[in-house]
Amino acid sequence: MDSTSSGLAIAALAIAVVVQLVLVALLWRRIASLERRLTALTRGGDGTSLESTLRATLERVGALSGGVEQLRGRTSVLEALQKVAIQRTGLVRYNPFEDTGGNQSFAVALLDANGDGVVISSLHARQNTRIYAKSVVGGRSEAALSDEESEALRQAMAKQGAGAKPS
Repeated sequence: MDSTSSGLAIAALAIAVVVQLVLVALLWRRIASLERRLTALTRGGDGTSLESTLRATLERVGALSGGVEQLRGRTSVLEALQKVAIQRTGLVRYNPFEDTGGNQSFAVALLDANGDGVVISSLHARQNTRIYAKSVVGGRSEAALSDEESEALRQAMAKQGAGAKPS
């Protein structure tokens, strides 16, 4: 090999080394940029690591799951209690006596979703007021009802209670 071809080979190798160094420098910058981005990504909002942020989030999710289960249990209790709460009402005001003024007497029906409850009547006269209560089971009273009490019961049963079948 002569000196010109060895000089060309050395020049070519020198150029290749310079190109390689430029490429290494560019890759070095790119790696540094990627490391900065990765560090920013893996830090939480408060500067903690992504791992600790995820761990804290999972703990909060676990606590929320427990809270949801508690609420589910409490909701079941409330739904059961709600079925026996007064939901259906009927009111009839009337004047049973000719010598008194106004509709001071009344019959009121107070029933739960199943139609169980009570019909309360108040008969107002000049000298006194009498109050009567009659139990209701399944929308029916075991005691005889006056026309006004029957109307109050009919009004209450016509209202839809939670979980009740339409009348």
